[in-house]
Amino acid sequence: MQWLAAISVRRPVLASVIILVFLVVGILGYTRLPVDRFPKIDFPTVSVVTRQDGATPKEIETEITDKIEEAVNTVAGIDELRSVSSEGISQVLVTFVLEKNIDVAAQEVRDRIARIIPDLPEGVDAPIIEKLDPDAAPILNLALVADRPVREITEFADKTLRRQLESVAGVGQITLLGGRLRQINVWLDPMRLRSYNLTAPDVQRALRAQNVQIPAGTVKNAASEAGFRVQGKARSVEEIGLLIVREAQGGLVRVRDVARIEDGAEEQVTVARNNGVPSVVLSIRKQSGTNTVAVVDAVNEKLVDVKKLLPAGYSVEVVRDTSTVIRTSVHAVKEHLVLGAIFAAIVVLVFLGNSRATLISALAIPTSIIAAFGVMWAEGLTLNVISLVALALAVGIVIDDAIIVVENIFRHMEEKKEDSFTASIEGPREIG
Repeated sequence: MQWLAAISVRRPVLASVIILVFLVVGILGYTRLPVDRFPKIDFPTVSVVTRQDGATPKEIETEITDKIEEAVNTVAGIDELRSVSSEGISQVLVTFVLEKNIDVAAQEVRDRIARIIPDLPEGVDAPIIEKLDPDAAPILNLALVADRPVREITEFADKTLRRQLESVAGVGQITLLGGRLRQINVWLDPMRLRSYNLTAPDVQRALRAQNVQIPAGTVKNAASEAGFRVQGKARSVEEIGLLIVREAQGGLVRVRDVARIEDGAEEQVTVARNNGVPSVVLSIRKQSGTNTVAVVDAVNEKLVDVKKLLPAGYSVEVVRDTSTVIRTSVHAVKEHLVLGAIFAAIVVLVFLGNSRATLISALAIPTSIIAAFGVMWAEGLTLNVISLVALALAVGIVIDDAIIVVENIFRHMEEKKEDSFTASIEGPREIG
């Protein structure tokens, strides 16, 4: 890089213009750099989840998990193979070496699983094969609080609040926790089933077969075409009770004869309370590849408008915000970066004892860091803890190089009696 030092000395205006260009681009890049906690990383891990209702953990392990493990174990590049077999569900995690392309690995796993699907037990759901996505974790949890029944809160959260927030750019999925959605429950009476010689699967099959909509063809004319459907879906609790389970000698056995039908709510598997008041939590996940801080900011802006539409007695509170941790971490590293640059300049001043040399060395720090922001922006990187730590380490490298170059220039001026112009060219040339 001797030629760069020589040009900078011989053409100081050109060097100043180049530095200013880098500074302007760097400042522009800094204002547009997205902020995140960690850089975007694709972990080479594939998850295979298979469900079978009613199966015991032992049956899941022997009939499903073992077969899946044997199939995927033939894929090249596996680093670790783990599995969990619990009641009704099998989960197999395949971790590959870092050099393995995750898209290729996922496709190879799908191919192996496709071969053994005929060997799986009857009634097993199709295996769900997914790549492990770090962006799948919730970034924001909101609590919808009201002194109302949980079902009423859930209905508002599901049909109004969730739909409003799903329209925000970057929001991928919103899951309700602690809620109870509306559900039609059919409570079977074992004594009545026995008296009609029926079983629970008989009622289940009747509900599936008769509670459907069926295409009934089309009618065409010269100008238009219309489709027809047979409206077979029950529209009320009473219509569900009229569905026929079986024809008996004494007449028809309907659902209402063997069960109690209730317009109720689904079984509550999670409970959410905010300061003792019933609430429903909306767990918000971002779209893969989007920026956490930007999505959270967009959701908070939307919440300002949404809160104006809330019924009396309802409130929305933020109970968990991952962007706060990101902002705090990034701010702390920024502080360390600035303090490191200041202390480095002080050390140079103490040991060189020359304010002009200290100023030259100190200016190299912000100039190089600001220019780096422009490169990061051009490469599509984010301002995260890792990149800021790298810049903090670069401060030490920059100041070390600056000290070495400045000291060598002063050595040429003192020992070889060269003028400042010649020493500024020959000094860096010796270092290379």
